[in-house]
This record gives sequence, structure tokens and C-alpha cells, in this order.
Amino acid sequence: MQRTKPKISLTPHQRSELETILRHQTGRASLAKRARAILLAADGINNSEIGRVIALHYNNVATWLRRWNKSGIAGLSDVQRSGRPIEITPDIIQKVITKVCRKPPAELSRWSTRTLAAHLDMPSTSVHRILMEHDLHPHRLRTFTFSPDPQFEEKLLEVVGLYMKPPENAVVLCVDEKTGIQALDRTQPVLPLDRKKPRAWTNEYVRHGTRTLLASLDVATGEVFGHIKKTRTSADFLLFMDDIARKYRNRRLCVIMDNLNTHKNQAAREWVGKHPLISFHYTPTHASWVNLIESFFGILTKQGLQQAVHTSGRQLARFLKLFISKYNERCGPFVWTKGPRKLSKIIQLTKEHQKTHRN
Repeated sequence: MQRTKPKISLTPHQRSELETILRHQTGRASLAKRARAILLAADGINNSEIGRVIALHYNNVATWLRRWNKSGIAGLSDVQRSGRPIEITPDIIQKVITKVCRKPPAELSRWSTRTLAAHLDMPSTSVHRILMEHDLHPHRLRTFTFSPDPQFEEKLLEVVGLYMKPPENAVVLCVDEKTGIQALDRTQPVLPLDRKKPRAWTNEYVRHGTRTLLASLDVATGEVFGHIKKTRTSADFLLFMDDIARKYRNRRLCVIMDNLNTHKNQAAREWVGKHPLISFHYTPTHASWVNLIESFFGILTKQGLQQAVHTSGRQLARFLKLFISKYNERCGPFVWTKGPRKLSKIIQLTKEHQKTHRN
């Protein structure tokens, strides 16, 4: 027996109310969908077509039309569900926070919203809400390394001092090498970005060798200068520094770098002894984050290398040169953002770690 299709007729006031719901940007999506179903039905559209347009089963469309005929706009709201509403008390919130900040059971390496909810016998939606409100993210993991350098504080403050207040008429350069940059080709063509589909590539690749990027970053301007080499030897480093010296001829240079052997060996000491206007300043051991050129290497990785395809090492070298050239057209100063309070905390924690783990 065929059911009679609910007939919908709207007064000007009712139509205005429904259109207001559709225009309201902060309203619930489900309510807007129901309001649109009523408006379409009033225009004579059948239930199947309405369901296709608003992505709702035609039986559900018929339900909302009947509720409209019975209760008007009030009939579009959700019916209050039976059962006692869930109350999130301060004790429950503290229980969730305490548990998520502790080590999970032996069979888990970390908590998830669902495993935590099951352990606490709570709805996962409530646990998720509590975690979001208190900025707790058990799925995230950050890395850190305490520096074993006994001169950690002195070296850190020396480098930061150069960033914050460089010597008069001096150029502060951050220098480092990014090694092992692979020229990777894919065995099948990369599929382009499309609607609802990200770029895609095969997980099979072909290696075409590696390149090393020796680079300097001018802290005041953000300009990057680089050499692309197949090797990373002391001779490569000194040739790079020769070019740096020519580029900034007759300028005082404060060069910040890490403790790599090619930066501190006898050849490096002799080189800097022959260039009285250039001084080397070393970051603390295992503290590469102090060197601002690491920020540029991060930009290079994310914007240039992460999804790159190169069929040869030579092509990779050309790409690196092009990236640096285009980057220098839009670059800006690099600003040190860790203030005195943050630095004091880092220094204190490092001292405590060194004291506890002293050999």
C-alpha cells in the first residue's frame, strides 16, 4: 500500500524562518539540512530527489516532513533522548587528566581516546572533549636531547648574544651542512592532485646518488648562500669558507656553526687564523636547534624536498640551486624567539641533567 506523500505549504513567515536557518553560519548543519528539505518539498520536489540533493535517505526526508506538518519549526529539533544526561564533574575531569598523563598499560605504548575511554568506562566523546579543552594530545610526540657540553651555558649565551645584539658593522652568519640529500626517482608516474584525492606516488623508488648542501644564512637579511657537493670533507668546507670570505670581502663576520670535526680541526683553525676579520662561534654539543640555519633546512625539506622526484644527482643539484635562488627573492630576517625566561629554564634543566648523569 503506497503511503500518501506529506503535502507542504508554507506561509511567507514560515519560509522566511527556514531561509534564516539556512543563512545562519553558526547554526547546526543537521538543522539546516532539515530546513532545506522542507523548502524543497514546498517547491514540489519529491522525497527521493530531496534525499539526493541533501544526502539524506528518502525515508528520513518523509519523517521530517511529517514532523513539520505536526509541529512546525519546533518539529525540526532533535527529540530529547531518554536516560540520565552525562554530567562531567570536576572529579571526572581530574580523573581523565591524571590517567592520560600516566604511563598506559603494558600492552600499549600510548593512550588513544578510545583506549582511555574504555579504561575509564566513559563515552569516548566525553573523554575527547576533556582532552581538547585541556590541550592534551596523547598521540603527539616531541623529541629532545640534553647537551652534555660542560660549557653549555657559556656557548648558548654567546650565540644568542650574537643574534640579539651583533657587534657593530658585523655580519652574523649561520653555517652548516645538510648531508645525504637523496635524488629519488619513482618507478611509476606521480598522480596529480584531484577533487577528494591527494597527490599519489608509488612506494617503489630508484636512488640516483646523494648530494651535500653547504650553506650559510645571513641572520639580518635571511639570504642563503650555498655550495652543492658530492662529498663533505675538510677541503669542501674550506673552499666554501673561501667563497664566503670573498662574498663578504672586508666585512667582519661572526660565523656560527656546530662542533663537526671539519669545523674545528687543525686546517679550520689555520684558515680562521689567516682571516682576522672572521671569527668562529660554536654551538653547544648536541644543540643544533641553536643554529638558525636549521630553520632554513626545515623550510627546504618541507617545501622543496619532501615530495620531489629527481632522475639524477645533477638534476637534484640544479633544483637545490633554483630553490635557494627563488628563496632569496622573498627571504626576510630570522628572529630569535626564545626569551630570557625560556633560556633560563633550558639552562637549569640541562645543568640538573648533567649533574644527575655525570660520568
